[in-house]
Amino acid sequence: MSVPGSMEGRASGSARIYQTGGDQYIEEHVHHYAPGSAPLFGHPWAGPAEPRRAAPDSVRMPLVGRAPGILRDRTDTMERLRAAVAGPGGGIQVLHGMGGCGKTAVAHTLFTEAVRDHGRVGLWVNASERVSLRAGMLAVAGDRGATDGELAAAAGGQRAAADLVWHYLDRSTEPWLLVLDNADDPGILEEGAWLRPSPSGTVLVTTRHAASPLWRTPEVSSHRLGVLPLEDATLVLRDLAPDAGTRESARKVARRLGCLPLALTLAGAHLAHQLLESWSMDEYDRKLSEESTALVDRGASATGDGGQSRRLVGRTWQLSLDTLAAGGLPEATALLRLLSFWAADPVPLSLLMPAAQGRVDGLEHLDPPLTADRVEPALRALLDHSLADLVETDGHRCVKAHGVLLDSVAAGVSDAQRELLAGVAGRLLRAALPPEGAASPQARSQVRLLAPHATGLLHRSHRHGLVTAESVRIVARVARLVYEAGDWTAALALAATAAKTAAEHLGDENPATIEARSGQGPILFRLGRYAEAAGLLRPVHQDALRTFGPHDARTLDAAYELQRVLHRLGDLAPARTLLEAVLDGRRHALGENHVATLKTRCEMLELRLAQDEFDGYTAAAEELAGDCERRLGPDHLVTVWARDALARGLLRSGRGAEAEDLFRRVLAGQRAGYGDDHPLVLGVLIQLSRAQYAQGKREQAADSAREVAEQRAGILGEDHPETVAARAWYAEVRAEPPAQG
Repeated sequence: MSVPGSMEGRASGSARIYQTGGDQYIEEHVHHYAPGSAPLFGHPWAGPAEPRRAAPDSVRMPLVGRAPGILRDRTDTMERLRAAVAGPGGGIQVLHGMGGCGKTAVAHTLFTEAVRDHGRVGLWVNASERVSLRAGMLAVAGDRGATDGELAAAAGGQRAAADLVWHYLDRSTEPWLLVLDNADDPGILEEGAWLRPSPSGTVLVTTRHAASPLWRTPEVSSHRLGVLPLEDATLVLRDLAPDAGTRESARKVARRLGCLPLALTLAGAHLAHQLLESWSMDEYDRKLSEESTALVDRGASATGDGGQSRRLVGRTWQLSLDTLAAGGLPEATALLRLLSFWAADPVPLSLLMPAAQGRVDGLEHLDPPLTADRVEPALRALLDHSLADLVETDGHRCVKAHGVLLDSVAAGVSDAQRELLAGVAGRLLRAALPPEGAASPQARSQVRLLAPHATGLLHRSHRHGLVTAESVRIVARVARLVYEAGDWTAALALAATAAKTAAEHLGDENPATIEARSGQGPILFRLGRYAEAAGLLRPVHQDALRTFGPHDARTLDAAYELQRVLHRLGDLAPARTLLEAVLDGRRHALGENHVATLKTRCEMLELRLAQDEFDGYTAAAEELAGDCERRLGPDHLVTVWARDALARGLLRSGRGAEAEDLFRRVLAGQRAGYGDDHPLVLGVLIQLSRAQYAQGKREQAADSAREVAEQRAGILGEDHPETVAARAWYAEVRAEPPAQG
């Protein structure tokens, strides 16, 4: 046996050295664990080693979900991208938009055309994560000629990976198109300098991030992708499920899905691949109102992408929210959840202002909390990641999120959070509403923008059993403001929704229910549905008497509206009895100079004229006009109404010229207060025609009468009682022979 010489060995970390001085056979089984993960007691189990991340199966084929057979719309975008691909190279094209808007579908179509029609080498890399981006780009380098040794050195960190890739891309003998798909975190591209222009080809990036500084370089051209136009969205459904229904039925489904390509694709796949069920487009549309995004996502199994979050409308947005949370902005989730409790219509930024100023309670209890100083960063994050858009509507800056996105976000909110969010959404709405009687154009446009959000809040609350008296009162108040703005049909829809929802959730005897039912009365009155209004207001008045008592303001309001309807129906005596009780009650409760009392005095003058009580009328009207001007100001609408009552008295007493002058002043006041297109302005114009007629100005009277008749027909409809009356007056004026000069 030989004598061994001296031996030395050193070990570091977890390594071990075994030395022996003879002929020995040593076998060692080694198990490696991450620090702190080895078992403390017993023998550790050694499972199979975790494989290293391999290169993608292909970079020459787009490894994505189902591509559209026909790419609908996108014509302008495709033309710009085609021109970039057909050019000499060197450009970077960035296609950005919200999740599900079809960015990958556009990239897939461009990729196919570049390879087929332009002889480009097509290279496709999944850029959604650092690992997939790195592996894909190294595979691109290998495709363009990098050796195994070079790739191993780059993979092992001995060589700059991005430099290797772009070395071979720049020196490619064939022109190429490189697609970096789903690059929703531009920081991944920026960290390793993976995004570079090259003279040898064109880069196309698809991303949800709309505002990255990485896109603001001279080499980058940005293209925003939104939802499809309605007709193209309809065709997408028809492409996928041609036998499921008519074009009109498909259009209804497309509209309900907000023309979002991902939702359309899933819906079409569902309809085309049904086995046990055979819903038509119309049935699918009805089901959507019950199940929303959960129903849409059932189509994922038919597309073969059911397990991928990017292919589910109920999950695709969460990828962006998770990215924001990981980046220190979890508040973006709370803000988007808040937006989901309103409608998909534009939300005025003024609606969110109290939250940003710390003037609304409840935000601190959300999960995650939304503190005042984090509202603006959260909103900017939603905009930057294409979860919402900044738009301008009627001169108001607004934020707008897609309806399918909002539905899917709302569906994921816990019950406890829903109650908190509904309360915050309601308080913000209430704070944003202008006061009743505010008749400026800005106030009217504000109300038009807020109305759908009041309805949206009530619908969301109804679905989850969160309806409260406060939420009903908010919608009823919005209905009143819309009514004052002159959009009576929309106001009736709001008021009816408030009343129906209140009755279902709060009961018929609840004060909020009675108030909501009462709010329908004046709208039905203005729409000329007098009998229907009377049938509604009689029981409402009785319920108010029983619930609130005869002196309560709500009881007096119901009586006031009921007497107006009875007046139009010709029941003048009971109308007079009610109005006298209202006037006494308002004087006692509010005082002689309150706006409601002065308004009731105007109404009393109109009723006196209808009952032919003209003795002392003009003096009473002059006194009322003076009181209104002193107490409310010369431009207040109730002051204008008092002048109208005086002008009618002047006309009745044969003072036609004075009446015409005053009617012109009233007309100017109403146009200033209501706007030129408000229906109530036409009531003054017909009185002006009568004053002109009384003075023998037949042609002017006829012109005014014709204008009233035509505008009332256009606004109120041909069958409205006031349109019928205007037509009759116009016919009467035209039948008279022209005055002799």
